[in-house]
Amino acid sequence: MHVVVRGRVQGVGFRWFVREKARALRLTGWVHNRADGAVEVFAIGEDAALARLRAALRAGPAGAQVSAVEDEVEEPSAAALDPFGILK
Repeated sequence: MHVVVRGRVQGVGFRWFVREKARALRLTGWVHNRADGAVEVFAIGEDAALARLRAALRAGPAGAQVSAVEDEVEEPSAAALDPFGILK
């Protein structure tokens, strides 16, 4: 799964929220803030776990306001991390 999450998703602990959810679901991959204010997520794992992560992304942590979770068409900029991590 390679998605871009838009809305108020930076400065609200979104990356840490994603990292903890993904690790709990035993996914590999990464999350990072984009310069355009969005958050990009790349995750690999079982379909059911990816669906649960996508649902969590739509909700976000307290303080976030997610307006969209969009599939990213470009190749990920980095390889998957194991355990799931935060890119700088």
